[in-house]
Amino acid sequence: MDHLLFICTGNYYRSRFAEAVFNYHAAKHRLNWRAFSRGLAIHLARDDGLCIYAHDALMDRGIPIHCTAANKASVTEADLRRATRRIALLESEHRPYLRKLFPDWEDKVEYWHAQDLDVAQADEVLPEIEAKVIALVQQLCWK
Repeated sequence: MDHLLFICTGNYYRSRFAEAVFNYHAAKHRLNWRAFSRGLAIHLARDDGLCIYAHDALMDRGIPIHCTAANKASVTEADLRRATRRIALLESEHRPYLRKLFPDWEDKVEYWHAQDLDVAQADEVLPEIEAKVIALVQQLCWK
């Protein structure tokens, strides 16, 4: 089984949504991949489970909540090693964290450009993440 790691700041919104969308579609296509998600600064995120915007977007798409982890978690060196592929959701925000916390991994991570709620609305960002995740699933189907 291959593992895909989605990384964001709080592991509360973007990475958890990406994880759930990936796991749902990967299972539908019977891919031998499983996503998990982690945060670089989970203390900055709320402690009430999953962001309501991510939760509602998953429900609207018929994606079960169990396709993402029950709780937020901090990224570890072991997580980075375990992952076959690693994607940070916002390069301008996450590259500096990776450089500081895991300098050997900074250039071994793919970077997307999915803004957080302080910059962009969920109804703009989540469909962008969904489209990129589905394109990734389709790419993996062809490998």
